Amino acid sequence: MEITPEIHERLEKLNGKYGALGQDLLSYLDGLLYADVTTYWDYIKIDTLLSLQSPKTKFPDEVVFIIYHQITELYFKLCLREFEQLANAEELTKKLFIARVSRINRYFDALIHSFEIMVDGMEKEQFLKFRMSLLPASGFQSAQYREIEIYSTDFINLVAKDKRALYNPSSSIREMFEEIYWKYGATESDTQKKTLTLTQFEERYKESFIVLGESCRGNNLWQVYNRLSDEDKKDPKVIQCLKRNDTNVNVNWPLAHYKSAVQYLSKSSSDIAATGGTNWQKYLPPRFQKRIFYPSLWSEEEVNEWGKGWVETTLNTASE
Repeated sequence: MEITPEIHERLEKLNGKYGALGQDLLSYLDGLLYADVTTYWDYIKIDTLLSLQSPKTKFPDEVVFIIYHQITELYFKLCLREFEQLANAEELTKKLFIARVSRINRYFDALIHSFEIMVDGMEKEQFLKFRMSLLPASGFQSAQYREIEIYSTDFINLVAKDKRALYNPSSSIREMFEEIYWKYGATESDTQKKTLTLTQFEERYKESFIVLGESCRGNNLWQVYNRLSDEDKKDPKVIQCLKRNDTNVNVNWPLAHYKSAVQYLSKSSSDIAATGGTNWQKYLPPRFQKRIFYPSLWSEEEVNEWGKGWVETTLNTASE
């Protein structure tokens, strides 16, 4: 094979790269010579990936349940990478902001639109049986989803709505964490005691959530948005990206779960408790939580009606 000028140029660049590191280019070329070519199954780790489903029962539809939740967590990981890149961007531009937030929005769009796999993809009889083997585990315990929330907004917006007046944006993250909204979704209504699901979750992640909350004070998505110029902040495309993120995470995604809960856990006389004892009837509907990442971008009427229309549509559809 002829050593073309292009190949020679690449070799010179490689020699400079490894020379600057005190390394010998010839040794790396020998490694390239002896290395096996990459295959799809090795690169994607197919065998490992397909071995990660370990059902607790023999009901076939439990595998649907496991795989869909694993897919969800992978999408969450993609979202978190985008949040991190925005937070650490040295040269923030409107173009970069729109591009990265749009990626996050597309990931959530994919999850929301695919949730029919959960709503219609399992036999109710199977689900109501195999779910009992999962106690006290619950999707409530998705740490990555909580990290997405922390990366999205000022921490005070994650405080339960009837407790927010006790704090301000500069309040201690540790203090605000004690009133974070999702704790009330895993607290027994009658006794106000924490469920085992919540206790385990806090034991595993509380400190890391507080550390992340502190690090995100000036680097959450809202604060990144505020680093844009006044002109860029008023751009309709920028605002639309944030509003779409807000409705996806705080309305459409919880309601996708709510629709599933209504189908699988709702009965005419009473409601079946969720795994882990989470109070899904009050925890999932956005109109109860009134959790909004970017409240100043919404009108007073939109805030007052937050999630109401989506809930009514979901309930009507589920009852048909």
